[in-house]
Amino acid sequence: QVQLVESGGGLVQPGGSLRLSCVASGIIFSVNDMGWYRQAPGKERELVAQITSGASRNYADSVKDRFTISRDNARKTVYLQMNSLKPEDTAVYYCNAADRRYIFTGTRNYWGQGTQVTVSS
Repeated sequence: QVQLVESGGGLVQPGGSLRLSCVASGIIFSVNDMGWYRQAPGKERELVAQITSGASRNYADSVKDRFTISRDNARKTVYLQMNSLKPEDTAVYYCNAADRRYIFTGTRNYWGQGTQVTVSS
């Protein structure tokens, strides 16, 4: 049974920081690319940050130099450290696991239920 459980969201003032966590179970964590996506009201879901199974990192331009994604394979956890938060960062943040080993059937994706991040004065 695959589960991705996010935590760490909340209300923060502009310029503040939050640290999101996502604990995975039911997958071979180390072979999965892990990512954080977000969706704001009326907007499409967008990739915020990704860390591959090889530990390379990619960020959306809007969060580069402010957010840091990391993973702890022993704890089966991926983190998103968010600094210098802006009101436009307000969204539901979703944890994603992507197993890309399936040559004939494509990538297998798993999703958490999301955690709300609100940046407001």
